[in-house]
Amino acid sequence: MDIVTRPRILVVGAGFAGVGCVRRLERALSPDEADVTLVTPFAYQLYLPLLPQVASGVLTPQSIAVSLRRSRKYRTRIIPGGAIGVDMEKKVCVIRTITDEIVNEPYDYIVLAPGSITRTFDIPGLTDHAFGMKTLAEAAYVRDHVITQLDLADASHDPAERASRLQFVVVGGGYAGTETAACLQLLTHNAVKRYPRLDPGLIKWHLIDIAPKLMPELGDKLGRSAQEVLRKRGIEISLGVSIAKAGPEEVTFTDGRVVPTRTLIWTAGVVASPLIATLGAETVRGRLAVTSHLDLPGHDGVFALGDAAAVPDEAKGEDGAVCPPTAQHAMRQGKAVADNVVATLRGRPTKPYVHKDLGLVVDLGGTDAVSKPLGVELRGLPAQAVARGYHWSALRTGVAKTRVLTNWTLNAVAGDDFVRTGFQARRAAKLRDFEYTDSYLSPEQVRAHVEGRAAGAAGAGEDGRAQGPDTGTG
Repeated sequence: MDIVTRPRILVVGAGFAGVGCVRRLERALSPDEADVTLVTPFAYQLYLPLLPQVASGVLTPQSIAVSLRRSRKYRTRIIPGGAIGVDMEKKVCVIRTITDEIVNEPYDYIVLAPGSITRTFDIPGLTDHAFGMKTLAEAAYVRDHVITQLDLADASHDPAERASRLQFVVVGGGYAGTETAACLQLLTHNAVKRYPRLDPGLIKWHLIDIAPKLMPELGDKLGRSAQEVLRKRGIEISLGVSIAKAGPEEVTFTDGRVVPTRTLIWTAGVVASPLIATLGAETVRGRLAVTSHLDLPGHDGVFALGDAAAVPDEAKGEDGAVCPPTAQHAMRQGKAVADNVVATLRGRPTKPYVHKDLGLVVDLGGTDAVSKPLGVELRGLPAQAVARGYHWSALRTGVAKTRVLTNWTLNAVAGDDFVRTGFQARRAAKLRDFEYTDSYLSPEQVRAHVEGRAAGAAGAGEDGRAQGPDTGTG
């Protein structure tokens, strides 16, 4: 009996790019036209730009974790895990599930949107003692940690310990670092009023960056406006400075200063997922080099986008210009790559990705913000309205929009209760505990694994999948 199999489309990553692609594929393809599978450790899309507001307690974690299963029309199969290697010749993706089982997933078309991880450097003690701000777990954990420092400082009789617990260091003068420092400073400023034994003057926030300017993409005027807001709040900003080494109770800056602190938050940029390095393909500053059509030259059926891909920026019209790793581009690339996958599947020509940047928004918490929509510079409440309006409109579901709007309103009216949720009950977790960068395979290991499993799975079934329990839940 002849068995007709549907083309298999595998999407790696459930960020803005991956989810945008999956949703577009579901709308464009009929159920019998192709099978769509999504590889992700979590069945939600995280709205990353609002993570600092989760850390500061303005938003609850659930409000920015948009469920992938909420739509009744959802039919994509989810494999709960992460891709750790791809054999592009045999068209097999090697996946480590959340139960640590390694499985082979064959595909006909693969869309690589694994996103990025926190960029770190070879700084003594950094990964052992710093916190990140890249995942939902990290944001929730950092909030608990900061409130814990207030609790422990209030209970301490040692002035040196109290001083170290009330100093906080944020490294990274980009959007993530600036918003993190701004939002968390508001958290401690408001929370210390509930600690009558603590001197508010002891609370000190440091924002440092090796670059000469804060958020240079905003331009000089808005960048200076943001610095003025932060300095008025008492945040000490040091530019041209980074970390020389980090310890459990102090941090040494590259200018020689030693700051006693128990809180080091590292937000100094991102790099493409380690998955990209396992492919053995050409990269641009660590990002996979793709064409403006979002496909990988020389490899049939391979597409890539988002933070992990160096997508040519056709809107700029400059040689070598690539799209920045922003949510704005990732969301639009997700739709564009889905259209190109469908076009390829149907034998039609693909289209290049072109999008002109709409501007930048920076929410500094409270009524403070700076924004540059379509090149127009805004500050204060107008900028805050644009920033929150943009984020609110970008949320994918009505339920998520309702939750976020309710959280904003409730926080503005009732404030925060400064409750710890218990993440600090056991051993401390730092940057190295949240991003599993040592789980990936080399190209040689991928080929050996695929060939070994393929031989062992010769009689596994008609779909050619490796033996093992079904990890899909779609």
